Amino acid sequence: MLFVGDNGAGKTNLLESLHLATQGFSPRTRHDQQLVAFGTEGGAVELTVRDGEFVRRPRVVIPARDAKRATLDGVALPSAESLRRSFTTLVFTPDRLAVVKGGPAARRAYLDRVVSRLFPARSQLAQEYGAALAQRNAALRRVQLGLSSRDAIEPWSEQVVTLGAALVEARREAVAALVDPFSDNTGALGLGEGTLVYEGEALTSGDLAAKLESDIARGITTLGPHLHDLAIADGARALRPFGSQGEQRLAVLALLLAEIALLPSSPLLLLDDVLSELDSRRRRVLAERVSTIEQTVITATHRSALPVEPAHVVEVTHGQAR
Repeated sequence: MLFVGDNGAGKTNLLESLHLATQGFSPRTRHDQQLVAFGTEGGAVELTVRDGEFVRRPRVVIPARDAKRATLDGVALPSAESLRRSFTTLVFTPDRLAVVKGGPAARRAYLDRVVSRLFPARSQLAQEYGAALAQRNAALRRVQLGLSSRDAIEPWSEQVVTLGAALVEARREAVAALVDPFSDNTGALGLGEGTLVYEGEALTSGDLAAKLESDIARGITTLGPHLHDLAIADGARALRPFGSQGEQRLAVLALLLAEIALLPSSPLLLLDDVLSELDSRRRRVLAERVSTIEQTVITATHRSALPVEPAHVVEVTHGQAR
């Protein structure tokens, strides 16, 4: 499906609505009030999703002055983000370039999202590790201030080691699964030999014990997967410092297509402004690769930007679609 319209017509808003209603959050911002139109008391998105004989109806409501809430088939969910358990949606927006050009935190967050999609049983590992880490850091600060004994740190150190090892293992498995399809896609898109390397080792109790004095002095845990990184490169050339913006864009697309190849079923794929900086050959390669995905939505300012015939064309004008 191709959404066509002038800049500012509302194409990205439509994609954002699809992501919000299937994932429970915006791909653009985590500040929900930014999703509410000026001068209104709130907003809502509701979809009818057909999968063979099954029909699902996700709905997300964002009041102007309250937390968002979601229902699925009329049943209230514990959180809007719970929708991710029922729907798989992948998105490309220009902001996603942060996965390559941004700092390590963006790549860790990306990798943890991949883990949750590829290994649903381990989808909470990053949150559980983060919670244990926060508790250890709090214990370190209490000892630093003389409010607690060092014995209070040990239980949280054990949790950080155990959960950290599991998280590193899951991340490494995700990277190992991504490597081949990522390299295949970078080659097809003319980027070269794409490589992925997970940078970081699993923690041991000895590692934390050796750093205990400096951790207490600083009040934070200075080792662990919360500081690891993912190296994304063209052969030996790291793309973060040495890749052009066009190459970084191709790398993000190659990662997206690699993940799709690993999923058990086709996701909803949202591609916002993906064609504007690609030459005609790369547009065609991308179009051919996404044509095998059951449902893809692409935005463009002109119909001619897509080198294949879309199943549907939606014209967007002043926030209205037809």
